[in-house]
Amino acid sequence: MAEPSAPAALTTSLPGEIFPALNEGQMRRLVSHGTPRTVRAGEVLVELGDGEIPVFVVVAGELEIVRPSFTQETLIRVIGPGRFTGEINTLSGRHAFARVRARLDSEVIQIPRPGLLALVQTDAELGEILMRAFILRRAELLAQGLGDATLVGSSHSADTLRIKEFLTRNGHPYAYIDVERDPDIDGVLGRFHVSQSDMPVLICRAQSVLRNPGNREIARCLGFNDAVDESRIRDLVIVGAGPAGLAAAVYGASEGLDVLQLETYSPGGQAGSSSRIENYLGFPTGITGNELAARAYTQAQKFGAQMLLTTGTRLACNRRPYVIELEDGVRVPARTVVIATGARYRKLPIRSLARFEGAGVYYGATFIEAQLCRGDEVIVVGGGNAAGQAAVFLSQNTKHVYLFVRGSGLADTMSKYLIRRIEETPGITLLPHTEIVDLAGEDHLERVTWRDNQTGKTENRNIAHVFVMTGAEPNTAWLEGCVALDPKGFIKTGIDLSPEDLAAAHWPLARRPYLLETTLPAVFAAGDVRAGNVKRVASAVGEGSIAISFVHQVLKE
Repeated sequence: MAEPSAPAALTTSLPGEIFPALNEGQMRRLVSHGTPRTVRAGEVLVELGDGEIPVFVVVAGELEIVRPSFTQETLIRVIGPGRFTGEINTLSGRHAFARVRARLDSEVIQIPRPGLLALVQTDAELGEILMRAFILRRAELLAQGLGDATLVGSSHSADTLRIKEFLTRNGHPYAYIDVERDPDIDGVLGRFHVSQSDMPVLICRAQSVLRNPGNREIARCLGFNDAVDESRIRDLVIVGAGPAGLAAAVYGASEGLDVLQLETYSPGGQAGSSSRIENYLGFPTGITGNELAARAYTQAQKFGAQMLLTTGTRLACNRRPYVIELEDGVRVPARTVVIATGARYRKLPIRSLARFEGAGVYYGATFIEAQLCRGDEVIVVGGGNAAGQAAVFLSQNTKHVYLFVRGSGLADTMSKYLIRRIEETPGITLLPHTEIVDLAGEDHLERVTWRDNQTGKTENRNIAHVFVMTGAEPNTAWLEGCVALDPKGFIKTGIDLSPEDLAAAHWPLARRPYLLETTLPAVFAAGDVRAGNVKRVASAVGEGSIAISFVHQVLKE
């Protein structure tokens, strides 16, 4: 067995909150949720990759938390009496990122996942201590890249960017090796028998080597879905994990419903790609979309909601319980359904667009994209709040930001505070009546041509980064006629459903649909996918929570 190296230094100044010590009274309350256990020095309690990880509370002795690597172990922490193991994956049932081993002969309390969930839900004091420690530990793992995945790729590769975003937005820690910058890249490639032509490569748990894997393959290798029983009939299945879907998961699970959430990509939806949301209630200094999504997802897990990352969903709506059919043939049954699949940004009508998506054309402005364009000129296309937030965020580290809008200005589409900030930022230039007409480059975007629609004048400039945040198209194609849609494809609900809509759908009940209910009884729509929605995060969260009140009524019928 390799000797652990020196402990990894913490990036935070809050070690007492990451690894807090419980007092005697708190320790006594823990016992009813777990089982006392004696362990011997050297005994492994948790192995890297284990699922359904218990929490171990040290009564006497010491445990060490280590991360195995190719040639040695990295010592993350030694914990003594009153301290405990565990992090966010302990709540979700996903796989362990580290090995936990007894350093000395020790006495511990072993708390299984069901006991942990009961504890954080019923004991406010201990729940706060444990949840805060778990969240801070995950943040530390992310900051140091101490996960079970290593990505080898190029900063000029669209697929490398895609994998980075997938892991980051799912809150999964990983190490990154850049083939253009790492001096030992040949040694790394030789160790795993891969070449530069295989890039990007994801090394999963130091065992599996995935060559340019799709998101679904990554989720399978890292065990994202292993803890989920797909065959169980759920009280509520939520399709989509944007703000509306996450709110429905939190409120539904906290009120005792058996909740499963289905998501194609990652928690957060369109809002998850926002660089900073400053007008959401309760966050006066703002919060990134990814941070908000991560907190909401952790909150949902605390109450027992589960998430299944999947693709290709289809609603089988001809009988009850309803069934959501997944791409791999799995059928997920549900007593009630909340559709929160949101909307996606409209693509620019440019023939060469697809060539540069992820290689110069982006649909989100997060820290990952911002790193790629540091010191460069960039273009942001769009006149809504997301575009404004992106322009302000990118202006902090880029040479200049050009904000393109097709209309005459921003007053009708953007919040006043953002307009004022854009006006007062010298690094942002607003170009009204302007649209991109051509994109050019080799393996990465290099040149952009745009046109002033008032004068007809075109301009060509060497710009390699374009952020597109224009309009919204609802994600409703997967419903295949199961519910009534408006002419733009958004789902009609409640009072917006006409007698003709209900007759065409053969509405079977004496009552009319509830406020957010579709033409299918017990199927609701919330957030940006719903016709008449107000495109604000707070509105989506409100609709997700309101839907749960109607879910309860339907379940009683």
